[in-house]
Amino acid sequence: MSEPVHPQGHLGGVDSSGSSLDQGLHREPERDELLNVDGLSIANGDVTLVDDVSFHIAPGERVGLIGASGSGKSLTASAIMGLLPDGMSPSGSVTLRGRELLGAPERDLSRLRGKDLGMVFQEPMTALNPAMRIGRQVAETLTIHGTSRRRAAERARELLDRVGLPERTARAYPHELSGGQRQRVLLTIALANDPSLLICDEPTTALDVTVQAQVLDLIAEGVRDRGSALLFITHDLAVIASVCERVLVCRDGRLVEEGLVTDVLSAPAHDYTRRLLEAAL
Repeated sequence: MSEPVHPQGHLGGVDSSGSSLDQGLHREPERDELLNVDGLSIANGDVTLVDDVSFHIAPGERVGLIGASGSGKSLTASAIMGLLPDGMSPSGSVTLRGRELLGAPERDLSRLRGKDLGMVFQEPMTALNPAMRIGRQVAETLTIHGTSRRRAAERARELLDRVGLPERTARAYPHELSGGQRQRVLLTIALANDPSLLICDEPTTALDVTVQAQVLDLIAEGVRDRGSALLFITHDLAVIASVCERVLVCRDGRLVEEGLVTDVLSAPAHDYTRRLLEAAL
């Protein structure tokens, strides 16, 4: 297992200007742009839950999105994936390499999920099929995107081994695994097709400190080996510092601060960020 990625590494060449692009269905992406979120708002009836959020992520860049529960960070991730709950109304623009995701047909989003976009959720038992063996679930995400069944089964065993899970894991059901093992399975599924962007939504919240560190290391190793970008969502600045280069601070549905992790940790500009930092000490 590799050493954890620290925020002071790989900072060169990242444009953190936060500039937005004009809306359009197939806009040409800016240089070094993979994901662009421009003026994203999400409403539930008359209540605005996410308000005019804009940021971008470059290829291979690791970005943290931090905020308290209810700050809108998970809804932002769901909008990117096209998985907003019923009744939520998004507006603005979310593009992946210039292709608009908001309002895209479900069949198009389904092709992107698991291939160009991977996601690790907070609670693996809600994301895994309780009636399907682990090896089959990993293989299925490969066959959906064109891998033969035989090769997918072989690849599933290889991928599970890469995250430190024993061979018998492929024959197990989700309830037979520990929380840390199930989270490793979700990470395996999310990275199986070498996505351009991995989104992790509070993936280590329910884990003890030792297992949390192992999973964080695997996430950092997985995106580095594949050259994938990372959007890591959490309420914990210490976690962001261990895996991310840049951080976005979210409060009450709005971004209140953005910058390199090293800068924000050493000299937070917003009072809310300072309180988050004090809570982490």
